[in-house]
Amino acid sequence: VQLVESGGGLVQPGGSLRLSCLASGFTFGHADMSWYRQAPGKERELVALIVSDGRITNYADSVKGRFTISRDNTKNTVYLQMNSLKPEDTAVYLCKKPSGPWGQGTQVTVSS
Repeated sequence: VQLVESGGGLVQPGGSLRLSCLASGFTFGHADMSWYRQAPGKERELVALIVSDGRITNYADSVKGRFTISRDNTKNTVYLQMNSLKPEDTAVYLCKKPSGPWGQGTQVTVSS
């Protein structure tokens, strides 16, 4: 199992980023996928979840209405569209499948 996150960076408050997670080593279309984040000094937090066929999604209250999780099973990729970003969204963002390993993550920094 390998998960490679990308798309992070430095963005001003109110800006947007789109994260991608390319998966390999398992049957991606059969797996629920999640995005987590971990800020310095804080516990890892579940941000969003999408079921295997993409029909059901769920979000942490802190990101509802601002973030959208999606997937393309033909590309083995899960996405996280992040809009109206706030400084408190600053964290390393990681994708994960149930019972799978963690990737390296991608750093998102929201700052003026």
